[in-house]
Order: sequence, then C-alpha cells, then structure tokens
Amino acid sequence: MGLRIIECLRLRVHDIDFAMKALTVRSGKGAKDRVTTFPVTLVEPLKEHLRRVKLIHEQDLKAGYGEVYLPYALARKYPKASKEWQWQYVFPAGRISADPRTGVERRHHLDPSPINKAIASAVRQAGIDKRVSAHTFRHSFATHLLQRGTDIRTIQSLLGHKDISTTMIYTHVLQQGGEGVVSPLDDLDTYLGSSPY
Repeated sequence: MGLRIIECLRLRVHDIDFAMKALTVRSGKGAKDRVTTFPVTLVEPLKEHLRRVKLIHEQDLKAGYGEVYLPYALARKYPKASKEWQWQYVFPAGRISADPRTGVERRHHLDPSPINKAIASAVRQAGIDKRVSAHTFRHSFATHLLQRGTDIRTIQSLLGHKDISTTMIYTHVLQQGGEGVVSPLDDLDTYLGSSPY
C-alpha cells in the first residue's frame, strides 16, 4: 500500500473502495490526495475490522458522542457529517478524549506509538538485527513493485512522491545490473514455451 504511518491512521471509512481495491490518501505529504492499492487478501479482514469499528461508533452515538474531527471548512459546510459513519476513522483510538485545540470530547484516530512499539517487539522476537520501523514497510512496498516490473512513474504516484528522484532511490536497492531491468532474453521462454524451436 505504501502508506506513511500517519496516512494509514488518518484513513476514514469512505477512503476505502473495496470494489476497486483502492485507498484514497487525503492530504498526504505536501497536502496532496492520492490513490493507492491494497491487496485482495486484506479485503475480508478489513471488512471484519470495520464491522467492529462500526459497533464502537454506534455505542459512542448512544452515549452522546460519535463525533470525529473534520477539517474546519468541512465541519462548517456539513455540520452533521462528523457523526456519520463514512467520516469515522478506520483505526480509532481506544477511548474518547478531549481535543486539545477545542476541548471537544471525541474519539480520535489511533496514536502511532503503540504500532511502533509492536513493530519493535516483533523485530526483537524474530531476531532481526537490522533497524525496522513502520516506514520500512513503505520501502518494501516500493522495492517489490520495482522487482515485479512496475514502472517508476506509477510507483511515484502510489507513494505520493513530488519528485521522481525520490522514487529513483529504490532502483539502487535492487542489486541488479542494468538499473534493475530484466533482460528480454530472460522472457523468451514465456513467448516460446518450453520448446527450443
């Protein structure tokens, strides 16, 4: 998916398009929106997760809460939207708390620190002696796309890089000759089958 951790935590329910297997990242780095993909294998687990989140939202509404933060212009234009299901965070915080800017009590998105701690713990348990963070998964996403032959401009778009030179960094980690390009000769068996003629 190639999301930065905060982009993932700020996802709202309406940012997920199950039919297209796409996520819309809103106001990512550089305040730009972009669309990226997510794997088919995550469709059912994500739907199940959202069922649980919806129950939490319904309980919050019954308790007189259920409101989420909306950017000022949206909150003013659509005053009831903050309690609608589609605007809720995909990864809500475990409890309701006061917004430090306004004092309004509501459920915010999950904080990144428990995720970072869980990753650090998993890395230790796996005996990995390299530095691994949530951002490592973003790098891995880009590297694997390159290895699969995805063009650099598509990867740039999926990652939300403003400059192609930022995306080009990933070509150096492939450790292949010819800028990571697979020789067409290696694909001949695909076209000719197993026969040498």
